[in-house]
Parts: sequence; C-alpha cells; structure tokens
Amino acid sequence: MSEFDARRGTGPAARQALFLVFCIGNERYALQAIDVVEVLPRLPLKPIARTPSWVAGVFAWRGRVVPVLDLCALTFGQAAEARTSTRLVLVNYRPQAQQAAHVLGLILEQATDTLRCDPADFKPYGLDNPQAPYLGPVREDAQGMLQWVRVNDLLDESVRAVLFPPTPLDVDGLKERR
Repeated sequence: MSEFDARRGTGPAARQALFLVFCIGNERYALQAIDVVEVLPRLPLKPIARTPSWVAGVFAWRGRVVPVLDLCALTFGQAAEARTSTRLVLVNYRPQAQQAAHVLGLILEQATDTLRCDPADFKPYGLDNPQAPYLGPVREDAQGMLQWVRVNDLLDESVRAVLFPPTPLDVDGLKERR
C-alpha cells in the first residue's frame, strides 16, 4: 500500500478495525473497540434482586447508574475469576438502530490486549445458537480461534426491560410516533 492510499483511507489498512481481546476460561473473544466507552478495574457492585445470576449488579458512573453483566456467567454459567486482569468494560449498548445508546458494563477476564484486523477475517462458524445470539463469527490466527461478541445482541427483551426500563420521555415519544 502506498503512502497516498494510507492518507486517503483506501487500501488494506482502511478495512482494519480495532478489537478488545479477552478470555472466558481458556477461550478468546473480542469486542469491537468502537463499542467500548471505557475500561475500568473491577469495582464493587450493588446486586439487583431477582435478576439472572449473570447480572452482576449496578454501580454509579458519571452521574448515572450502570447495570453490569458477567459475560463469563452469561456464556458458560460460571462467574468471572477475580484476577488482576479482570476488567469492568463499559460499552455502548444499542439493541435497535433507532434507539439511543445505553451504557452497559461487562465483567471480562484477561481484558488486556487489542487486535487490529479486517472484520471480514471473521467467518460464520456454521452453528445456529439461539441461546447465545451475541456470539458472532470466528477468526483463526496463530493463537487459535477468536470469536466476535456482538454487544447489541447481548440482552433479550425481558432482561433489557429490567435493566433499561422505558423512561416517561421514551413512553411519550412512542405515543407521539403512533
């Protein structure tokens, strides 16, 4: 690729995207960095009663209450290990394109690495897993398989309604659109 292509945003480097790489157990996963708001150390959380076990709780961040999911517990039913590399990663969660983004926290193990690659390198893995629609395509590299986690597919409608209930403004806006 020429220097001219690099400056224009064309050529192979233009298709590159940055991913945050983390582990669940011994398996590697990635979030697209454009979805990441901030990476924090693991913080104390306030539990939320009568929610699924993988809803780790909530915490206050910049004047708002942010719900937090334990992605290890969501995916494989075991809580994330308390390691120095376990992070609380804040992401923009937008389940539908027309909705405003919500900040959602994710507890991720070994979230200390990034990868820059072409998103087209991730390929479908041939299985339909309706219980985990957030687990996207996979990419193979020298370290093995890496699976893309799609942030906007993390929550089903029932959990979304508990964690992000509509505000009066949302309800009024719906009434006006009808």
